[in-house]
Amino acid sequence: MQLEIITPEAEIFVGEADAVQFPGFDGSFQVLNNHAPIIAALAKGDVKVDLTDMFDTDNANNKIAVDGTNKKVIRVAIKGGVIEMQNNKVIVLAE
Repeated sequence: MQLEIITPEAEIFVGEADAVQFPGFDGSFQVLNNHAPIIAALAKGDVKVDLTDMFDTDNANNKIAVDGTNKKVIRVAIKGGVIEMQNNKVIVLAE
């Protein structure tokens, strides 16, 4: 699925993901390929992304943390936001 993580300042990440875990207000939740359409509010925490391919550290910015043991997993710290999943595309509008 296509994933975009966007803040008011910049586009943090755009790429393909197999699974994305979010910090929700009632606990964490995850979306996978072909998930039903969803819109949800996000709490402060980490967005954990299981990438389809290895993360290209050449295109990294200081907002993305790569898992030390698995280069296909990245984390992005957010202060809150909104997620929309529709037609295998996830858009995260984050603070």
